[in-house]
Amino acid sequence: MTENEISTIIVDACYRIHTELGAGLFESVYEEILTFEFKEMGLYIERQKAIPVIWKSIKMEEGFRADLIIERKVIIEIKSIETILPVHKKQLLTYLKLTGLKLGLLVNFNEALIKDGITRIVNKL
Repeated sequence: MTENEISTIIVDACYRIHTELGAGLFESVYEEILTFEFKEMGLYIERQKAIPVIWKSIKMEEGFRADLIIERKVIIEIKSIETILPVHKKQLLTYLKLTGLKLGLLVNFNEALIKDGITRIVNKL
């Protein structure tokens, strides 16, 4: 499955969840539900995966935690906040660079329309 095919599955799942539950829940709730949905579809999920950061001779085993990585190809960064800031997009791009992955979706469930809450971030895709 390509990154774009996985992205379509993710966006569809986010739409269904947002339509049913709406905005305003904790990020952890959306993360749990997305994990359930993707597992039901038979997708490989890594949740709260520790990603190392290496700087010169220092290796931090847990530089950050990725909310969800789907099929070892797409990172989902989940938010439930009033406004996505430029730093959130830069954060996800940094995650992509550190993991070598090419596609990430920044999903803010705290929007009236979920289409306004999904931002696609690419790294050499």
